[in-house]
Amino acid sequence: MFKTLFSQIKQYKWPSIATPVFTALEVVMDVLIPYVTASLIDKGINAGDISQVYFYGAVMIGMAFLSLFFGIMAGRFSALASSGFAANLRMAMYRNIQRFAFSDIDKYSASGLVTRMTTDVSNLQNAYQQLLRVTVRAPFRLVLSIVMCIVINPRLSIIFVVALIVLGSALSYIIIHASRLFTQVFKAYDRLNLAVQENVSAIRVVKAFVREEYENEKFDKAATWLYQLNVKAEKLMALNHPIMNMVVYGCIIALSWFGAHFVVESTLTTGELTSLFTYVMSILQALMMLSMVFVMLTQSAASGQRVAQVINELPDIYNPGNPVMEVKDGSVEFNHVQFSYNRKIREERAQGEQEHLEYAINGLDFRIRKGETIGIIGGTGSGKSSLVNLISRLYDVNHGSVFVGGIDVRNYDLTTLRNAVSVVLQNNILFSGTILDNLRWGNPDATLEQAQYACCIACAD
Repeated sequence: MFKTLFSQIKQYKWPSIATPVFTALEVVMDVLIPYVTASLIDKGINAGDISQVYFYGAVMIGMAFLSLFFGIMAGRFSALASSGFAANLRMAMYRNIQRFAFSDIDKYSASGLVTRMTTDVSNLQNAYQQLLRVTVRAPFRLVLSIVMCIVINPRLSIIFVVALIVLGSALSYIIIHASRLFTQVFKAYDRLNLAVQENVSAIRVVKAFVREEYENEKFDKAATWLYQLNVKAEKLMALNHPIMNMVVYGCIIALSWFGAHFVVESTLTTGELTSLFTYVMSILQALMMLSMVFVMLTQSAASGQRVAQVINELPDIYNPGNPVMEVKDGSVEFNHVQFSYNRKIREERAQGEQEHLEYAINGLDFRIRKGETIGIIGGTGSGKSSLVNLISRLYDVNHGSVFVGGIDVRNYDLTTLRNAVSVVLQNNILFSGTILDNLRWGNPDATLEQAQYACCIACAD
């Protein structure tokens, strides 16, 4: 999964590298400022030396401006990298979907593919942005802050080690259990989108048969299931905040108690204690950011698997090694053809299982010579559309073979074969654009006169 996803960074590698670099520089400035503050208090304010106050104050202002600049650059590059990453993911998915056979579309469903292209990719975009910035900022800030605490007072630094152990254990529990729930959540999104898509596309049928109430109930079930799963997942994720607060306040209390004793014993200065309080908040902020990143990555892990699955999917139908690039004539022959839409049945059949299975077409044999006109008549579900789909190899047969121009359709280049097969569909589909744009789907270079003539012979002029 990770190899597939990160391969889509492509031209956004440099912004992806620049983001953590600027983020790290920003963190360095943020972590050094409290250390300079301690010097300002001890050497300037407590010592009554105004020149030191001016000096360290100027240093702090300069570091603050550098931190601001580094932060702006990190934000700019992270936005560029994450948006580009999401665009590449969508393009990779879309290109592969265009190669899908009808059976591949059946496997994922149209609503499922829409969810992966929108919701799942958006989750990955947010996660990647967090990965570039927060996963660099938080650990770097955490490590540097602990190092500075150890430099100031090694004994007080034990407080932070205990805090890390407590928080790490709690986060591990939350992540393990929440990741399973989020996998179910995205399946619920697919189900919800399916309900919406079917209802909107068939709204005339719904109103004609007065089935609004039925459709409302169907949508309500899908929405309720999604709600229940989200509540379960969010309840678990909500534990993160109170646990974090407990660790924060525990560290502050412990630092106040032990720090006061050290100040009284003169083993710790007031400025150093002030810096330690700043560092403890810095450490806890880093822990908070890390916990948020873990939450985001937990949510996006399920999305990543779903997106990578589509990108890596090998279409059921693909070009042969040395495809035939010309269709000699329009003769069509079916030779002992068996075909089923059921993917599971197709896979079982491919493995050689011979039990009785249901077929849309079973044992069909016929031959149409070039120039002949043949009418195929049958009731709904008798296999008329299936027969046409097999001629242009929109599906592959389970057994037997289909010949066009005397050559098995599986030996043709797909584009060559489908350009040679003209199909007038029962249900009309219009794409966005003008009527002329839609007419030119069959021939992008068609003139206006040719398009008008096509409308005339179709009685659509």
